[in-house]
Amino acid sequence: MKRKRIPTTLLALAFLTVSVALALAAQDKYSLKVPGGLAFSEFKGYEDWQAVGPSLTDAQNVIRVILANPVMIKVYREGVPGNGKPFPDGSKIAKIEWLPKKITDAPFSASTPDTVPGALKEVELIEKDSKRFPDGHGWGYAVFKYDPASDTFTPGTSADRPPQNNDAKCGVACHNLAAAKDYIFTVYGKR
Repeated sequence: MKRKRIPTTLLALAFLTVSVALALAAQDKYSLKVPGGLAFSEFKGYEDWQAVGPSLTDAQNVIRVILANPVMIKVYREGVPGNGKPFPDGSKIAKIEWLPKKITDAPFSASTPDTVPGALKEVELIEKDSKRFPDGHGWGYAVFKYDPASDTFTPGTSADRPPQNNDAKCGVACHNLAAAKDYIFTVYGKR
């Protein structure tokens, strides 16, 4: 009788060990951080932030929605940056990018297919913290690419297009073009 219990116990222990290992292997995106830069955990809850607006980028063939935290939404409503004031420290943006997908089953798309978000491509994060990111005009940046096959995120790299130098300054060169608007491209559209 003891012989049968030992293999059964070993089998149960092996199953438990594998189950725990698989559970631990599932990625927690909030554990990721760009070296010397932003961490996903600093943006916990971004999925529920208010939309600033959509962004259709033909050159990259993506659909984006730009979300902002309550600090940034408040000053957007007060007219920043159009009123000449900068965004305050603590302002945060999350840009969620999807590959476009055509649908034809909606009643309003009888003649031409509608384009909606398809597979998740990446999440870009931006935070204003003048003390922490002085080299980025007060802004820190991070890009986390999504891999649907593994259901995981990874920080962008210098091999990406555009290159992400895997630090908080990865968006500085692009955002210099929006210097007159405190380095933010997306305006808060009339509602």
